[in-house]
Amino acid sequence: MASIRLLATVTLLIVIASAQQCNLKTLKSSYQAPVTADGWNYSIIANELRRPRGILFDSEGALIVIDSGNGIIHFELDDEGGTCLQVKKKTTLLKKNNLNHGIALSKDGRTIYASSSDEVFAWSYDPSKVTLSESSAQTLVNNMTNGGHTSRTLLISQKHPDMLLVSRGSDGNDDAGAEDRDSGRSQIRAFNISSFSGNSDKKPYDYLDGEIIGWGLRNSVGVAEHPETGGIFSVENSADELHRDGKDIHKDNPGEEMNFHGYLNGSDDQGGNYGYPLCYTLWSTEDFPNLGDLKIGDQFPADRQADGDDATALTDEECKSDYVAPVLAFQAHTAPLDLKFDENGTRAYVSFHGSCKNPLPTFNLGSLLKH
Repeated sequence: MASIRLLATVTLLIVIASAQQCNLKTLKSSYQAPVTADGWNYSIIANELRRPRGILFDSEGALIVIDSGNGIIHFELDDEGGTCLQVKKKTTLLKKNNLNHGIALSKDGRTIYASSSDEVFAWSYDPSKVTLSESSAQTLVNNMTNGGHTSRTLLISQKHPDMLLVSRGSDGNDDAGAEDRDSGRSQIRAFNISSFSGNSDKKPYDYLDGEIIGWGLRNSVGVAEHPETGGIFSVENSADELHRDGKDIHKDNPGEEMNFHGYLNGSDDQGGNYGYPLCYTLWSTEDFPNLGDLKIGDQFPADRQADGDDATALTDEECKSDYVAPVLAFQAHTAPLDLKFDENGTRAYVSFHGSCKNPLPTFNLGSLLKH
């Protein structure tokens, strides 16, 4: 199926760059309908889910959804092309109420991975029989519990299929402890999971055992691998309630981020510190205190919330020289939750959840075209 898919709160939508006639049953939204850009269309294909958080498609073309607090759901589809499709059959593959966000599929399509706030699990999966073997369950990674951000995004590399990436967010809005690399928080780490194959007695990795792909990442919920180069990218949910030089700047700053993390072949770009909780990305320069020569996309230090005072720990120059800047800045408080590339990597799609910290509605699906 060549269409672009988007996951939204309690419904699943199919989005494509064309409109068409469709004779299949269509579902109506119970909320204000999204508005598409010119040339794009969408349809709702499933509802009555609890909290769908992640989606993927198996080798048979079925839609697999992790429904937070519920489990893993399989949707067999009647597909007449484009947005003309409907659910033919719904199957609960696994009932497990501590699963909350991450889902991934092995390159051969025979293993499903999913996450709770503390652990990453794996199960054998047969897409042709629509069965997940509960008895095959293995725990691959553990010791990830913290408050605040509890989603654990998963990515299985297609260039290096034995590598599992796990993103872990901060303990609250301003997590001073994330300055310590050994906290394990606000990081993306990679794990070689080849030794788990056929070894049911293999003990799980502690999260701190993983190779650091990037740290100083407040809450990188969307993580993706470029299909051509193998480069690893993430999209970052940045902080709320920032002040600088004692002035409230939270309305339009900091910007959300797209970050580049190098390649899984040991490249020099890997393992960098992206600034949090010391440095943030500038989005709006309007009335920004002590702007100097800062421009959109540059990093700046904010007053330390965790210290209970207005002292700024670093200088603008230190944020610029000592930390990795994003490759792209997004509007403040738009909350990017997922990142997908098209098949040849010329276009990336980012879904934005929006935030109560932004007075304007910012839920949208954005497209980024490579130049």
